[in-house]
Amino acid sequence: MKKLLILTLGMMGLTSTAQETLNPDILWKLGRLSPIGISKDGKNIVYKVATPSIDENKLNSKYYTIPVNGGIPTEVPDVKGLVADKNLSPDGKYILSHKEVKVAKVLGKDFYPELKKAEAQIYDGLDYRHWDTWNDGTHNHVFYAENTDKARAIDIMKDEPYDSPQKPFGADEDYIWSKDGSKIIYVSKKKAGTAYAISTNTDLYEYDLATKTTRNLTENNPGYDTHPSLSPNGDLTWLQMKRDGYEADKNDIIVNHKGININLTGGWDGTVDGFKWSADGKKVYFIAAVDGTRQLFEVNFPGLTKIAVRVNQITNGDFDVTELIGINGNNAIVARTDMNHAPEIYAYDLKKKSWKQLTTVNNESYGKLALSKTERRYVTTTDGKKMLVWVILPPNFDKTKKYPTLLYCQGGPQSALTQSYSFRWNFSLMASQGYIIVAPNRRGMPGHGVQWNEAISKDWGGQVMDDYLSAIDDVAKESYVDKSRLGAVGASYGGYSVFYLAGIHKNRFKTFISHCGVYNLESMYGTTEEVFFNNWDHGGAYWETDNAVAQKAYNQFNPIKLVNNWNTPILVIQGGKDYRVPIGQGQEAFQAAQLKGIKSRFMLFPEENHWVTKPQNALVWQREFFKWLKETL
Repeated sequence: MKKLLILTLGMMGLTSTAQETLNPDILWKLGRLSPIGISKDGKNIVYKVATPSIDENKLNSKYYTIPVNGGIPTEVPDVKGLVADKNLSPDGKYILSHKEVKVAKVLGKDFYPELKKAEAQIYDGLDYRHWDTWNDGTHNHVFYAENTDKARAIDIMKDEPYDSPQKPFGADEDYIWSKDGSKIIYVSKKKAGTAYAISTNTDLYEYDLATKTTRNLTENNPGYDTHPSLSPNGDLTWLQMKRDGYEADKNDIIVNHKGININLTGGWDGTVDGFKWSADGKKVYFIAAVDGTRQLFEVNFPGLTKIAVRVNQITNGDFDVTELIGINGNNAIVARTDMNHAPEIYAYDLKKKSWKQLTTVNNESYGKLALSKTERRYVTTTDGKKMLVWVILPPNFDKTKKYPTLLYCQGGPQSALTQSYSFRWNFSLMASQGYIIVAPNRRGMPGHGVQWNEAISKDWGGQVMDDYLSAIDDVAKESYVDKSRLGAVGASYGGYSVFYLAGIHKNRFKTFISHCGVYNLESMYGTTEEVFFNNWDHGGAYWETDNAVAQKAYNQFNPIKLVNNWNTPILVIQGGKDYRVPIGQGQEAFQAAQLKGIKSRFMLFPEENHWVTKPQNALVWQREFFKWLKETL
């Protein structure tokens, strides 16, 4: 193993007199840290650093350990055996895994084996494609095998046309062993075809190794049941949303204790991201959005006593706790980030309430940069509410100068806008190119109470649009904002927002950029894969003429209905394999702009999905993004 010599400066305390500023090439040289866990002996933290290679057009990864109390990282060839293997049964006899299994006939050659070159795909229901992949009849299944004979693995979902882990992003967090190792608990949405596309009803299933039988543990809950885990006492714990079809419902921590389900966060006005038990089983630690950040919380576990359940926020500050790696003694080991810094690993002393930075993957790069400044601003909305607006100022900001300013429109639509660090929508990068960024925590975002979070459903073009305009109008009052050079940018729902604002902005903006944005709610309903999302957010189908809520969405809140008002340059970006917001959305918007004689550009990434993941594509994205702003703003 190789010892690494590293800089010891604390990331948050870095100062620099250098005048170099962040640009796309520097951004795509930064290391991307991913925590793996705490070592089995509790002495080290294990993590991965992926570094982009532009020439190879991929990310290259290395693995490291670092003492839990801080020190010099050690590169290791692999992480096998360093952290506890959750897939190993408690007695060490069996091992869990998953793989894709061909279950259903879909391809032409499945039905007609003699026609091996046929390219047909035949479907009798929806879910024929998901995220960026067409359904070819294969499904993820969970397997177990004797640890000494892994070749003879048993499929616990044999012949079932369902997935565990869930597609497209599920992994081995979707299945666990029971405390005694006699059962396997896994997540699955046991619906197929059209029923799958209109529902969010995943359940927790328990497979009994002795009887080879399966039972549904959460049959009475119609919404999401995910992230199964065991308390130190063996109580099954998981995250639960109550309503079917609502993917952004309040997420609560549920504990099944002595056969009774206890909701630990039901009375708390927020939504949970992820959780871990304390070693003594008396508390659950979790992460949640709050006031434009993501912080660490704790909730006590009262069991069946009459002790009140209390949720407490543990950390506070203008940063995000992005991942809870584990609790080690008095320290919470977490990944932490802010708008100027990619994730690093920190220890937070739960007693002293103090931070200690443990890794410094990108300190050398940041030490050469003049960084942006982030400010909180609270704006009064048109309905009299106080809205948090993040304002990101360019490095070496001079308030006597005037700066072009971008309104950033967040996606989701119910994704938190916090102190996160993106390698595409990077606020520090945008500010470093000389722009002020205005990023409002508009209606629909978690971290400001459940009511604020839910207010965007069935109101995509309503109050939220006033929120956007309130934010940009308020910041534009400042002398350092060039009111003649305002732009609006965003992706997904943020892209929808750009298309919608283009029809109502009354010449506020000089340019627009929309990435994978929803342009036509009717054709979106007819081509997107997770239909439950549109049913919930728009109230139903566009052909339901007696459905007033749906008709309002498809007529009043549909950007295509406002395209006659378009008069501003627009860059439309689209992924060719985006099946969430399919390619036709971008095509329709670009075609309308072109035929109306509006300066416009269409940037297509044929092999990318809703995101841009390949390094060279990402650099093209960044360069064209700023090239467009230079041309039009």
